[in-house]
Amino acid sequence: MNAPRVLVVEDEPDLRALVVHNLDMAQWQVFEAGSVRSALALARAHVPDLVVLDVMLPDGNGIEACKALRAEPSLAQTAVLLLTARGAESDRVAGLEAGADDYVVKPFSVRELVLRCRAVLRRRQPIVEPPRALQAHGIALDDVAHVASVGGAPIALTALEFRLLHMFLTNTGVVLTRQRLLEEVWQMRPDLQTRTVDTHVKRLRETLGKAGGAIETVRGIGYRMASVSP
Repeated sequence: MNAPRVLVVEDEPDLRALVVHNLDMAQWQVFEAGSVRSALALARAHVPDLVVLDVMLPDGNGIEACKALRAEPSLAQTAVLLLTARGAESDRVAGLEAGADDYVVKPFSVRELVLRCRAVLRRRQPIVEPPRALQAHGIALDDVAHVASVGGAPIALTALEFRLLHMFLTNTGVVLTRQRLLEEVWQMRPDLQTRTVDTHVKRLRETLGKAGGAIETVRGIGYRMASVSP
């Protein structure tokens, strides 16, 4: 297996060097940047598996940089872990709603950061289940090719959206609470109160077009993929 490619974006040289050194010790291929501009250029050139991204950068905001990464089709499978000095839940939610996979609050343990990087990369690996194609309501999802389509037309999904759609398609007719989705799709604490589930379900529905109506809202509980008639 090839070593994961990780881009570290941090404007504090000493902290960046410390993080880079520890990721090097993990035998990963590491690139580094100190600004949004150089980070985006390196990401496009090397297509990393993971971007460790500081929120406060000299030429921009890391959350906006995360959105820019998510807008690049070639980087749709790249994971993003935010480094933030802001511990408020609203700041964490803003990062998750921008498409980040996880966040670490400064000051942090470098050992914890490496473990969180491993966890994010592990979640980005293909779902470990017997390969199969899932279909419902004109939506098709192929685990082997990692592609999805609606009415036979391919659709572009981020890795998180793919996992979310997979969760719905493997549980048709079952009500999935926001807490369960946070725990199984995002692998986050189920008691974290955020709107990130609602935001991503809304985006998934929009991507699915008319078929998105099959994802039903169960008021006060969560969501359900409508059952398919025999």
